[in-house]
Parts: sequence; structure tokens; C-alpha cells
Amino acid sequence: MFAQAAKRSPQTSLLLTIFAALLSLSAVFLLTASAQSASAAAAGAAKPTVVLVHGAWADASGWSEVTARLQKDGYRVLAPANPLRSLDGDAAYLQSILAQEEGPFVVVGHSYGGAVITNAAAGNPDVDALVYVNAFVPDIGDDILHLAGEGTLVPSSIEFKGYPPFGATDVDIYIKPANFRETLAGDLSTKDAAVLAVTQRPLSFAAASGATTATAWKTIPSWYLLGTEDRTITPAAQRFMAERAGATIEEVKSSHLSLISQPGTVAELIEEAAAATSHG
Repeated sequence: MFAQAAKRSPQTSLLLTIFAALLSLSAVFLLTASAQSASAAAAGAAKPTVVLVHGAWADASGWSEVTARLQKDGYRVLAPANPLRSLDGDAAYLQSILAQEEGPFVVVGHSYGGAVITNAAAGNPDVDALVYVNAFVPDIGDDILHLAGEGTLVPSSIEFKGYPPFGATDVDIYIKPANFRETLAGDLSTKDAAVLAVTQRPLSFAAASGATTATAWKTIPSWYLLGTEDRTITPAAQRFMAERAGATIEEVKSSHLSLISQPGTVAELIEEAAAATSHG
């Protein structure tokens, strides 16, 4: 009786064989999926965090289109609000941001933001690369007032507004709304430039006149996006600073606000810097 019960019909044997095969396939699938997940996680971990630092007469929203492209390509992005109050203070603020985040970093500066990252990233082993976008690249003792180059439209386009306690340097520098487009945003629409003119954040005179005390580009690889139609920092001044820093230079036909008018080019250069300095 027991021997007969132990015997399996051909149908039962076939079902058991199929069941065993399914279990085997499931195991293979799970192992493959796990390996792919681990590989993807490793690839994501190999990408640095990109830190975007805006300049004067702007805010972090100017990086919106650049941020969207970087995030689509798997980068973690930070775009802190640059205080625009003093070069030393702004650099210290950025240093505090970096200290509270996990590197490695690619640190990007636009315009005055270039001066901030030059000071803030110096000596930070977690910063793999610097990217300057139509930016100031000062050396020790430089201030941005003397680096913009001859022929810029800024001197005739600015207005000053005092703020308490109204000391010698308690003055904010604005771009006159009527001059905003021709000075900063020549390749943006009149409508978009008008909005940016109204929402601009001013740069304090203390920040504009602050002298650089540290130079990250002397020890960290750098890339530079040079706007050939920039009327805020002349193309010649940009090239001088970029070449002095030994930066990899790429030109783009843009106004000072290439981060808004040419976000794809900006994102590509950032990713180029990230890939060139990758730890993966």
C-alpha cells in the first residue's frame, strides 16, 4: 500500500519538474535584480553632489533649468541662497553648507559666486572640481570691482541704496531696471528680463569691495564657461582670469546670464567636470 502511494504518476512528476524549474528561474531573477540594483546604487554613489552658487542681482532660482538637467542625469544638487553681504561672510556661509553635507562636491559659481567659491572651497578635500560660469576668479588680494574689465556696462547701470545702520559700507548695489536687460540679460526676452530686474537681490558694497584671502583654484581642478556676449564681465576679463587659473575653458554665445539662457551648455560643462574628477 505504502509503495503504491509513493509511486508518482507521470502527471505529478511533470508538475514537480515544472515547479522546480520555476523556483530556479525565480532565484536567477532575484539575484539579477539584486545585482542590477547594487550596480545602480554604486553608480549613483559615484556621482558627486553639485553645489550651485548664484551671484549678484540674482537668486538660486536662476539655476532652475540647470538643476532640472542635472537631477535628470542622477546628480544630487544643492543651490543655497548666497547672502551677498560680504565676501568673507558669504564664503563662511558656503563653508558651513559644505560642512553639513556629504561629499564629494563639484562646486559651481556664477558671477560674484565665483569669488565666493574661490574663497570657500580652499583647503576642502571634499571638493573635487570648481566650475566658473561667467564668473570672477580672483587671486589673493583681488576684489571684483577691479576684475570686470574695461568697457562693461555696470558702472553706468547701477544705483545705490543705503541700509541701516548706514555706515560707510552699508550700501546696496542694484542694476537699474531700465538697464537690466542690456547689462545682464541681452539674450533673454524683454518680458523675462523685466521680471528679473524687479526680483533682483542686491550686492552690498562690502561684498563687492572685499578682498580675496584664499584661492581654491590653485589646488583644485577648474572649468570655465566664457560668455562671448557678456557685458557685465568682459570676455577678455573672463579669459584672463580663466587662463590664470589654468581652467579648462569653453565658450558660449551668451549674455552674463548663461545659466538661464544656455542651461544645457552649463549642465554639460558641470557634468564634464564631474566625470573628469570622478572617484568611480
